[in-house]
Parts: sequence; structure tokens; C-alpha cells
Amino acid sequence: MKKKNSIDHTLNHLFRQESGKMVSVLIKIFGTENIEMAEDVVQDALVKALETWKYRGMPDNPRAWLYRTAKNKAIDIIRRNKHSRVIDFSDPQKQLLTSGYTLTTTMNNYWQEEHIKDDFLGMMYACCHPDISQENQITFILKSLCGFSTKEVAKSFLTSEDTISKRLYRTKEFFRKHKIKPKIPASEQISLRTHTVLSAIYLMFNEGYNSTHNDQLIRKDLISQAMSLCKSLLSVKRTQLPEVYALMALMCFHTARINSRLTEKGELILITKQDRSKWDKEFINSGQKYLNKAAFGEGLTTYHLEAAIAYEHCNAKEYKDTDWNKILEYYKLLLKIGNDPIVFLNQCLVILELKGPKEALIALKNVENNTMLKKYYVYHATLGEIQQRLGHNTKAIEHYQKSVQLTQSKPEKQFLKDKIAHILN
Repeated sequence: MKKKNSIDHTLNHLFRQESGKMVSVLIKIFGTENIEMAEDVVQDALVKALETWKYRGMPDNPRAWLYRTAKNKAIDIIRRNKHSRVIDFSDPQKQLLTSGYTLTTTMNNYWQEEHIKDDFLGMMYACCHPDISQENQITFILKSLCGFSTKEVAKSFLTSEDTISKRLYRTKEFFRKHKIKPKIPASEQISLRTHTVLSAIYLMFNEGYNSTHNDQLIRKDLISQAMSLCKSLLSVKRTQLPEVYALMALMCFHTARINSRLTEKGELILITKQDRSKWDKEFINSGQKYLNKAAFGEGLTTYHLEAAIAYEHCNAKEYKDTDWNKILEYYKLLLKIGNDPIVFLNQCLVILELKGPKEALIALKNVENNTMLKKYYVYHATLGEIQQRLGHNTKAIEHYQKSVQLTQSKPEKQFLKDKIAHILN
């Protein structure tokens, strides 16, 4: 059982870290009209790994084993289809795949480390084609390139799994019809498309920071993957944009606080009671450096403002030292950029700390008819906290119970149940 758990853990990690890269390389080989073929190769490689490793044990280099297996499957597909029209071999490099003399060497070239990184970034940008809706862009990136489950993507968008499946189908149909080539775009297009890529990275980070998984609130593998993607953008001169630096700063500030968010038993600790000596100063310092680098250019993005908010929390020696007035001003600026109901909800939490529950309740009434927020557990948790502070315990319990129903996280459920028990006792 221990051996099987170890294999499962390794494969889950590899799926998160490597499946998107493998899919990207395979799409480069097969073309975007054959995305499902690329995904099937990766899935088959993972299944073969599970079956083989269970009997022979894990190889010394599981990643290399998985890549080699995927590469060999790709070679088999090329051999079967080199005379068909399933794969377009008109590109000069791809023509080399149709010859038995050059097939293996050419295929090996596709799987070189530097090409893997370029193909992955290229596919990220291909997903951000202007004729694909932004929701579909991010959905496809998260599901097909970042190893998210349909359930996780649905939670990120506060929507249903059926809706996500339809978005994925429409995006694949677009790629199949237009045969978009994966590549980093030209300078005049890069800013707009980078914004969408960053949205996907940030959603991934948020899933790691506050996971939909029942058994763990924090998933460091996703956090690491999101930060790695952002660093990849910063490693290429054309994508070293202010908002990329700002997002990197934001993720550093949040990551700095991870080790103080849970007790040893996995219980949730709010920022009000976190041990700030556990906050990672190296991440905070890195965040400051990235935020300073984000200061060039004329644009002020949501990432700049959210990073500034996160910095204020990190900069306060104690919770009571938090500069709520400055944070409130940042939220007002965020709402000017975009009237996001979740940003408004976060602003209400700041008003709760700064001006008290009556003012927070008045502010929250501005979004009480928002159907999306009513399905969001934090909305009801916030109302519960406000009602509890007002002394309206019955209403507080009702909202806490609703919040329990809406979250899938065990630590969050337990935290809310503890709040209900505290009121009842």
C-alpha cells in the first residue's frame, strides 16, 4: 500500500508539473487541429507509468521515463499517419518526421529542454488568440496545459462543470478549424495576450492558495507551478512587462504567509491570529523587489494594486498595525478599474475592520442581488461575521451554515462549524 501511495503521489505531481509541457510539445508535432490526440498520448503515458511502476518499481528519473514514453508513442502515431491527411506534414521540419532516416533525430530535437519551455509558452499564447473569448482562453489553459480538473476550473469561475466542458469543446473546435500555430506573439499583440496568460496563472495560484480539494487547503505544487510560469515569462525579454512583475510580487507576498495559515492539525488560522514570525522574509523581500521592478510604464493594473494590498499586510508588524485606510484606497482604485463583485466583497471586509459591522452591512447591500456572489461561500461567511458582530446570532448561524454548504474544503468547513459552535456555547 505504501508503494502504491508513493507511485500515485509521484504521478499526480508529474501530471501537474509536466502534462502541460508534454501536451504543448505534442501539439507542436501534431498541430492544434489534433489537440485531443496530444492529450491522449499524455494520458496513455501516465496509465502505462502506473501499470509498469506498480510491478517494476519507479525508475530513477520518473520525468524522463514519462517523456520517453510519450515520445515513443508519438513516433508510433507518426509512422501510422505519415501517408494520411490526419497530420499536416507540410512544414519543412515536420517533413523530416516522415522519413525513417530522420524521424528519431527530429523527434528527439522536439523534446530538448529549451524547446519544451518555448513550446509551452507558445501554446499558452496560442490559447489567448483574440477570436477566443477570455473565459474560454483561461478555461483551456487551466484544463489542458496546467493539469486542472474540470471541477477545479468550475470553482475558479464560480460556474458549473457542464459549462466548463462546453467551453473546452468550443475552444478545441476553434483550434481544429483555424490550425493556430503555437508561438510567442509579435510585440504589438503581446501586452493584451499576456494579460490573459497572467489571469490563468493567477487563477492557478489561487487554487493552490485556497484549494477545492477536500483534504487540504493549501497545495504547494500549484503555487510553485504558478510562480514558475510567471518566472518563465520574466525570463523572456519580450514578456518582461510591468504587470508580470506585479503579479510575481503579489504571489511572493501571499506565499510568504503560507506556513502560518494552518495549525499542525490542518485547522485554518485567520490573519488576525497568525504567527507573523513564521512569515517568510525572503519571499517578502523578493516581493518588494518585483514590485519595484513593476513601477515602470504608465499603466496601473489590478496586479499592482493587489500586490500593494498584500504588501501592507506583510509590512504590518502586528495585525493592529495594519494600515486599513491605505488598503481601502487601493480597493477603491481596483473598483475603478473593474466593477468586480468579489473585489467589492473584499472591500466590505476592510470596511468591517475600519468602520465596524453597521457600515459593512450597509456597503454589502449594494451587491445583495448578485446571484453569483450568493453562490460564493465567502459572501455568506462575511455576512455571518457581520451579523455576529452586530449580535444577531441567529442570522449569523444561518449564513455560516450556508457557507459550510458552499465550500468543499474540509478546513474551511471545520472553521465555520467552530464559529457556529462558539455562538451556540
